[in-house]
Amino acid sequence: MPQWARLPRLNRTAYDSRLSLPNAWRLGACHLQTFIPRFGGFVKVSGKFPEPGLEGSAATVTQWAVPLADIRVDEELVAAVGDTVASGWWSTGPRVAEFEREFAGFCGSEHALAVSSGTAALHLALLAAGCGPGDEVVLPSLNFVAAANAVAVTGAKPTFCDIVGESDLNLSPADLEAAIGPRTKAVIVLHYGGNPCAIDEVLELAERRALTIIEDAAHAPGAEWHGRKCGTFGQIGCFSFFSNKNLPTGEGGIVVTDDEVLAEKVRLLRSHGMTSLTWDRQRGHAHAYDVLVSGFNYRLDEIRAAIGLVQLRRLEAENAARRRLVARYRERLEGVEEIGLPFAPTDDQVVPSQHLAVVVLPEGISRPDVQGALADDRIQTSVHYPPIHTFTRYAEADGRPLPRTDAVAQRLLTLPLFGHMTNDQVDFVADRLVAAIS
Repeated sequence: MPQWARLPRLNRTAYDSRLSLPNAWRLGACHLQTFIPRFGGFVKVSGKFPEPGLEGSAATVTQWAVPLADIRVDEELVAAVGDTVASGWWSTGPRVAEFEREFAGFCGSEHALAVSSGTAALHLALLAAGCGPGDEVVLPSLNFVAAANAVAVTGAKPTFCDIVGESDLNLSPADLEAAIGPRTKAVIVLHYGGNPCAIDEVLELAERRALTIIEDAAHAPGAEWHGRKCGTFGQIGCFSFFSNKNLPTGEGGIVVTDDEVLAEKVRLLRSHGMTSLTWDRQRGHAHAYDVLVSGFNYRLDEIRAAIGLVQLRRLEAENAARRRLVARYRERLEGVEEIGLPFAPTDDQVVPSQHLAVVVLPEGISRPDVQGALADDRIQTSVHYPPIHTFTRYAEADGRPLPRTDAVAQRLLTLPLFGHMTNDQVDFVADRLVAAIS
């Protein structure tokens, strides 16, 4: 048994659903000096991930033998941040502009506009698309609540649609069409877990019904559908760079589009509606500014852009490693104890980014009991996601039946996944999951 699997087991009575995300992320402690959570407090430490040994790099340190997600920190990342801090220019500036150019080139988009979060990206995309009071926006309920919140704060109404089923957790094009009404203005399309949805069917429907497609590609940087990057199919695409994402910067996001008008709207709205930025005036490219619309401070800073530039160069290797690890999970779990494994490969022209490793537990199995048993083995798990329509805020949003979402809602379980995860760690998680179910 590897050294990391022999660490003391957690007392199950101490297991708490609040540990479904690493506490280190809540503190923004994704760097060399980090925090080990203890029940009742935190201890500040410096150190390297105990297993595997990563030369010249460190990882976030938690109490888990196998954390849900993990970030590698090495000399290149530290140097990029250090150089940015030493430059004396920390707010939006040249590194943000470079990151935008590089990300646009990576996606094949005409425009990329960096913002402070994936939620900000969704909010700006909806506003740029003209969504507001009296409009409806259709989105899958099986998504993070930020998507519905972004709709609600524009004054529009979120309308939820169902998923395909246990084998495909993306939205159902058929139920999407059924959810469209006379007030529907736009559709938010999620590529769940980094697995491209049936985007061809969605685009055909959107063209027929004259709807704006906003791609929620938070899980899908680098994912491809028939040779084209996710996030570039709709009129506008939104990405997240939160700490657990494939391209993590701590916080951050980006909007991509080929539409110059939409790009200009996002550009204005992300910085108070101002016609020039502080960096423009610093360089002497502008000496004054006008305010054309009521906007926000949704800008990305230079430090996160510097991290993003490094992470973008590593993204394809990270995604490839995740695909290999998910394939190993599938090999270890396929046909075992009726565990469902969504998104079985069926089309070699669909390339997932594999943000998540999700299983569907057998019917009648208690998910909290399984999570508790895995926590005893120091394996961190989570749930992606509690369906939005089950939250108090949205319970009465439209009342549409979502039987396939409801059928899997209590059976979804997210297993650990990160690019530098080892085969031994995958095997350990898979074996303990089978034991927990048995």
